[in-house]
Amino acid sequence: MTATEGPAAADGGAPAVAGGGTPARSREDTVAAVVRQWRAVHPDLDTGPMEVIGRINRCAALLQQAEDAPLRREGLTRPEFDLLGALRRTGHELTPGELARETFSSGAAVTKRLKQLGERGLVERRGDTRDRRVAHVRLTDAGRDLVDGILPAQLAYETAVLSGLDGTERGELAALLGELLGRLEGRLGALRA
Repeated sequence: MTATEGPAAADGGAPAVAGGGTPARSREDTVAAVVRQWRAVHPDLDTGPMEVIGRINRCAALLQQAEDAPLRREGLTRPEFDLLGALRRTGHELTPGELARETFSSGAAVTKRLKQLGERGLVERRGDTRDRRVAHVRLTDAGRDLVDGILPAQLAYETAVLSGLDGTERGELAALLGELLGRLEGRLGALRA
């Protein structure tokens, strides 16, 4: 079992971090129980990284399961909205390769999503005048109107999801995650080797 899987049993104890302890929470999360179980099996190992990475993974999984209600009402998935959003926020045409980089998606996934969005009349593709292998993708008026119409509702939904944190806590969490993301983006490739 890893920190992203659910615990087999929880004993209700307060979560702690290797080398010290975190403040007691009013409610134990599943990762704390998993970490406690691993410590019982391998007390000699530092399970502290599980407390961060496990919680990030668990939060991401729960957010993906929730399926963004405003997007779902419009018949969009999060990855489809990310493609439309990338075209809207950059303000210009992008190639499928650029969209893959903007949305952290594979080229095959972008191609499939663009086909579906094109069939709905939300994006258009045009060939490059100099290189027929290159396509340029842009939002249609309907695509732009959809993004602009759904964004306020999506942001309100995300605000509700984070409503358990006050503004200061959200700011601190955003800063910490930004710091972690910046470091990972700079060196994760080296860790894979």
